[in-house]
Amino acid sequence: MNASFMALKSAGIEGVMVDAWWGLVEKEGPMKYNWEGYAELVKMAQKHGLKLQVVMSFHQCGGNVGDSCSIPLPPWVLEEIRKNPDLVYTDRSGRRNPEYLSLACDLLPLLRGRTPIQVYSDYMRSFRDRFKDYLGEVIAEIQVGMGPCGELRYPSYPESNGTWRFPGIGEFQCYDKYMRASLQASAESIGKKDWGISGPHDSGQYNQFPEDTTFFRSNGTWNNDYGQFFLEWYSGMLLEHGDRILAAANRIFQGTGAKLSGKVAGIHWHYRTRSHAAELTAGYYNTRHQDGYLSIARMMGKYGIVMNFTCMEMRDGEQSENASCSPEGLVRQVKKATKTAGTELAGENALERYDAGAYSQVLTTSRSDSGNGLSAFTYLRMNKRLFEGRIGSTWWSS
Repeated sequence: MNASFMALKSAGIEGVMVDAWWGLVEKEGPMKYNWEGYAELVKMAQKHGLKLQVVMSFHQCGGNVGDSCSIPLPPWVLEEIRKNPDLVYTDRSGRRNPEYLSLACDLLPLLRGRTPIQVYSDYMRSFRDRFKDYLGEVIAEIQVGMGPCGELRYPSYPESNGTWRFPGIGEFQCYDKYMRASLQASAESIGKKDWGISGPHDSGQYNQFPEDTTFFRSNGTWNNDYGQFFLEWYSGMLLEHGDRILAAANRIFQGTGAKLSGKVAGIHWHYRTRSHAAELTAGYYNTRHQDGYLSIARMMGKYGIVMNFTCMEMRDGEQSENASCSPEGLVRQVKKATKTAGTELAGENALERYDAGAYSQVLTTSRSDSGNGLSAFTYLRMNKRLFEGRIGSTWWSS
């Protein structure tokens, strides 16, 4: 790590990003925090004149793109999940996902007397108090985790056990009892009790394509009154969840000098279809008729949070034709949305890429011709391949 940091510094890198895993730090029991490994890392970064971008990672590591290790949620939280499986997201077949707690539990004191929002807040407060002397200096940015992979989304495309494969449309995650209760209440409030019984019955399965389903096909039920009601509720729940966590983070880190950011997933497959099915199941109500990113950008902008977006290295032509991908179109839309909302935009590459083509695409994307330019870029990933001579000269010579 020491040698890597020296190499990065000499190449003109500003700093590194690191996950502060909930499953490691609060492992021993509620409010028993162990930050010692992170304290060592902060001192090492300081010694080399590097900055840190620290992610408050309230999700499990393992089971997604690029995950090479396994860090589950804290054991005492897993114990509560065993007792009450509805604490986690659930799909229509009743499959539970242990990656992240269901947002419908946010305000319920189900974690030994604390609500998930209180647990996340106590964790961030503990981090702030432990590292107060480094915040705004060495620790330049806190990225606030809001879902699986740290992203503000539902776990609609889980890769573990081969449940989902690219470019499947994914599935809605609204079948734990707390999500169902919210859906029911929402439907009853507009006098449509039968709309609250469950999620759409015709939205297909993880690995289908939009046209295979009655809900997502071009003239499907996503665009009728019921479809619009459901999608507004589902995406609205996600926005409220983001708002609650970011409001708490904003209060906790105010005045520390550290920037705050939140991550949104670059779901570029089926982007060229009318319904944008893969985005809808993830909770982004973005269709041919509706801008799903403007509301997210506005919510983040309200607290001065930087929106961090992925897939900045991808080109449209690189994807298989049948997946209707358009990473470039998606990035353009997000740049416009953040510009309209007055929200800062930062970027990451979605996949590990060490080629000149991906690098030049990042440079193109970072310019501000079509909306916001990027205020920062985090490159994935620091590993052995990054330091191989040939790649090094392609990437870091500037």
